[in-house]
Amino acid sequence: MLQIRKSADRGPAELGWLSSRHSFSFGHYHDPAHMGFGPLRVINEDKVQPGMGFGTHGHQDMEIISYVLDGALEHKDSLGTGSVIRYGDVQRMSAGTGVQHSEFNHSRSEKVHFLQIWIIPDRARIEPSYEEKHFDAASKRGVLRLIGSSDARDGSVLVHQDVSIFASILDGDDRIEHPLAAGRLGYVHVARGTLTVNGIALEAGDALKLADEDTVVLEGCKDAEILLFDLPR
Repeated sequence: MLQIRKSADRGPAELGWLSSRHSFSFGHYHDPAHMGFGPLRVINEDKVQPGMGFGTHGHQDMEIISYVLDGALEHKDSLGTGSVIRYGDVQRMSAGTGVQHSEFNHSRSEKVHFLQIWIIPDRARIEPSYEEKHFDAASKRGVLRLIGSSDARDGSVLVHQDVSIFASILDGDDRIEHPLAAGRLGYVHVARGTLTVNGIALEAGDALKLADEDTVVLEGCKDAEILLFDLPR
């Protein structure tokens, strides 16, 4: 099964200080056909105006991952963590038994553009924790760079779920094949540029769901940056 999720069909949120597109149901956007994919529950593409952001609010029993595309995102939480992440940084917060946090555009002059990703953990009530790591562009160019996994292998951030999250920057003749084990799901989100995935042309903001496929094939790329999720059902 190959199912495309077009960028223009995502749920919009326009709040003045925030321009967001929701790949799955979130907040005031509800679509029974798009409630998640396996344990992948949220992908929001957020653009936040200078100096603005999300005030202190709570989360519980969710793995929350931020992937910055442009600008600087400032984070503070009830674990005592305070940081500013930029392009190449990946931030993981396990909400577990409960955590309060805020996210703001650190800049007073430029927007911040990032993907906020939620993954349902494999168990409830874990101890809240925070982690961030940097993956430079060179480490993602022409390859699938593991950025999140259930065992923190290859320097990836730890995600409390049986998932592997890869990032890649692809262009020209780049071609990658990623095998999917029996019973696994694939999800490709295009952050920038264009490419084809299993023969289907995708543009920035598009995504492709893959089920009952044995391989994810990425090719026909032009200035593309993608995230690939290898997921349980």
